[in-house]
Amino acid sequence: MRKKDARVDAYIDKAAPFARPILKQLRKLVHAGCADAQETIKWGMPHFDYEGLLCGMAAFKNHCAFWFWNRALVLGEDSERGMAQFGRLRSVEDLPSEKRLIGYVRKAAALNESGVKPAARSKPRSKSPPKIPDYFKAALGKNAKARKTFENFSPSEQKEYIQWLTEAKRDETRKQRLNTSIAWLAQGKPRNWKYMPAWNKAGK
Repeated sequence: MRKKDARVDAYIDKAAPFARPILKQLRKLVHAGCADAQETIKWGMPHFDYEGLLCGMAAFKNHCAFWFWNRALVLGEDSERGMAQFGRLRSVEDLPSEKRLIGYVRKAAALNESGVKPAARSKPRSKSPPKIPDYFKAALGKNAKARKTFENFSPSEQKEYIQWLTEAKRDETRKQRLNTSIAWLAQGKPRNWKYMPAWNKAGK
């Protein structure tokens, strides 16, 4: 028996207009492939459970994403990791055919039924801290809260801010981004906080 969750309805209703048809189509096809899949919200995003985590979907500012938890066995070892297993979905036409996607869902459900678990992730290599531009160091030195947030971020999170600053082509743009970066960091925000459901839900 299909299990729907009103929170998923609310998530779809709040998504951007371009995203709603994509999310509705994904939802329909997941249930077509696994009638007993149960909907839920995990980490602020819709997920489907069947004998464990089955798959998930999300809407962002300019694209949607869909992924299987047992990615390697469902799609193959060469498939993309993380949320972008089917690329950046901007319209229903970007999705695989209904037959193909339903087949993936059935395969994922069968794997969960048999008790096959996703392969354990190998321990990532430790990343060296990114090089911080002098003007960014100086600005961080004048704001203790911003500096503490930045220092507590992972190297990849720090790099997101640094790339945003260094990619500015004009001095005026870089200064504006620098001021914005310090303000966001003082509030504890990562660079892409606007696209993170947890921050949006909190209304920050």
